[in-house]
Amino acid sequence: MVDTSRGEAPAPPVEEPRGCLFALSQPPLMIFLTVVGSLLLMAALHDLFLL
Repeated sequence: MVDTSRGEAPAPPVEEPRGCLFALSQPPLMIFLTVVGSLLLMAALHDLFLL
């Protein structure tokens, strides 16, 4: 059998940097943003209709 190896191990794949879409896919962040958004919405509705 012919030896086709080069003697060096192949380089590990370079991990790509993770951007905003990866961060937004995390459940704790989405829960936090939902809570903050709902509080802002309730404050805006309170200002519009009750003040």
